[in-house]
Amino acid sequence: MRDETQDEARAAELRDKLAGELLAAGYLRSARVEAAFRAVPRHAFVPAGTPLDVTYQVDRAVVTKRDERGVAVSSVSAAYVQVAMIEQAELKPGMSVLEVGSGGYNAALLAEVVGPDGQVVSVDIDPEVTERATALLRAAGYGDRATVITTDAGHEISEFGLFDAIIVTVGAWDLPPAWLRQLAAHGTLVVPLRMNGVSRSIAFRRAGAQLVSTSAVVCGFVSMRGAGAHVDRELRLSDPHGRVVTLTFDDGAPDDPALLDGVLAGPRGEVWSGVTIKNGVSFADL
Repeated sequence: MRDETQDEARAAELRDKLAGELLAAGYLRSARVEAAFRAVPRHAFVPAGTPLDVTYQVDRAVVTKRDERGVAVSSVSAAYVQVAMIEQAELKPGMSVLEVGSGGYNAALLAEVVGPDGQVVSVDIDPEVTERATALLRAAGYGDRATVITTDAGHEISEFGLFDAIIVTVGAWDLPPAWLRQLAAHGTLVVPLRMNGVSRSIAFRRAGAQLVSTSAVVCGFVSMRGAGAHVDRELRLSDPHGRVVTLTFDDGAPDDPALLDGVLAGPRGEVWSGVTIKNGVSFADL
């Protein structure tokens, strides 16, 4: 039976391995972010019993809460997505950061990057999520370096002043005005926006009254709840063999879905596009 010391030693090895993989893949670009990923114990923020090998996989998200339907409503995001978004924000020591969506681990990473002179505020609409994040941050030694608040992030949080960066870790369909009001001049907003069925983490730099995008990374997140929630419309189509295809519409669903009745009843056809996508490149824009 392994003891706690052995597990911590193994976790430290896997943490360094994870950072090395993120560095080799080009996700890690700055020394402070790399140091944060080597320092913060990711395993301290996932559900008890989660295997260390699973916890420290580059592309593995770990669900921390599901709703009554079994749908994930909170998770520790995949490491490659977390590092991509933090790098997009271009954080510096002493900055003030607002995190939308709490889990604890990402807030601890942010606290390491902005340092003791910085400020990290993490908000979530779910009290169970914020209570858990608060307890885990405290246990991991970050209780005084990240503040967790239960509130709807679609509303303004005025007591902390303006933020140099706002990092949204839940899937959004639009930008609430409150986020813009809380973003400092020349600040950066990093948000996973869903467009035509694909989510992209987009970094927006504030330029006066405008936001200018500076980068975009394909990603995936649990959906936002509260004032910023958006309900997708689904249309289920059946073929003559009883198989079902589900079409999901972010917006602009057909006015008369009945027009699609029987659309799959005809003979199957295949048409090759002639476009070749190399390994490791997203085909989300096709």
